[in-house]
Amino acid sequence: MVTFLSGGTGTPKLLDGAAAAFSPDETTVIANTGDDVEVGGLLVCPDVDTILYQGGGILDRSTWWGIDGDTSRTHDALGNIADAAGLEGGPEYLDDEYQTAGRRIAAWRRFSGVGEFMLIGDRDRAFHITRTSLLDQGYTLSEVVGILTDGLGLTIDLLPMSDDPVATLVHTPEGVMHFQEFWVAHEGEPIVEDVEFRGASMAEPAPGVLDALDDRVVIGPSNPVAGIGPMLALEGFADALYETEVVVVSPFVEDEAFSGPAVKLMEAVGAEPGSAGLPRAYPFADAFVVDRDDGTEFDAPTVRTDITIDDREDAARVVEAVEGALDRL
Repeated sequence: MVTFLSGGTGTPKLLDGAAAAFSPDETTVIANTGDDVEVGGLLVCPDVDTILYQGGGILDRSTWWGIDGDTSRTHDALGNIADAAGLEGGPEYLDDEYQTAGRRIAAWRRFSGVGEFMLIGDRDRAFHITRTSLLDQGYTLSEVVGILTDGLGLTIDLLPMSDDPVATLVHTPEGVMHFQEFWVAHEGEPIVEDVEFRGASMAEPAPGVLDALDDRVVIGPSNPVAGIGPMLALEGFADALYETEVVVVSPFVEDEAFSGPAVKLMEAVGAEPGSAGLPRAYPFADAFVVDRDDGTEFDAPTVRTDITIDDREDAARVVEAVEGALDRL
């Protein structure tokens, strides 16, 4: 049995090769929900949906988000209406009083849908409508994920990290931004002063999450702050990782990230950016998988390989290295 922690696109790419070493029916993926966002009244769960669409065979692999071949007629129409009506489009983060006035799970991450700032495809939107409608019927997020997982025929277990609201908020000189506003609307350009996981102190791991952490755990090449940090902020989550075997796949080659704002965010929270900062980010780690060109030394078993993942063959190679690291524990 093995459990993967997934945030962003790094771990999903790794999962392309997981079946070469781990049986799908003995594999669990816990997905980050800190960057979930409510846009125009619909709850969007980017990291959950990437795994969901990947397992269902419909993921757009050119972007690693959304659905392959999707159209954007509704998104385009929203922009056209905003332009014609003279409405200001883009990220309109609702005022504080509205952030907690709607459905509880959307607290601290609610945006107007006028001139929608995120590109949401039409088929993709259908999943968000279904998810949000089921939530409004009284289902929990983990129950909804289970329904959609069964509907798409996934062979792995997929769990959201929590059924409670946790919002990754980025503090900048321009004000507090939800992570999606910072990364999508502003392309990660603002200076980052701090990163907050609002709601984490009051949130609990979703049902099944702590049980899944009893198994061997693989932290994929995700952003340690935005991708994995919200999970570690949940009560009992990090403690559970001290009690099991944990292998970390580096998202860096020394101080260069493969993608995303990992370096900027690690600097903002006072961690050394790059592979050298991984022991501080993951003090419970028992072994590391790093790139063969990465000279970082660790006080733990280390397996080196080419950790670039461009296709399934690459993913299988890195998974083999992960298996080797687990065998050394």
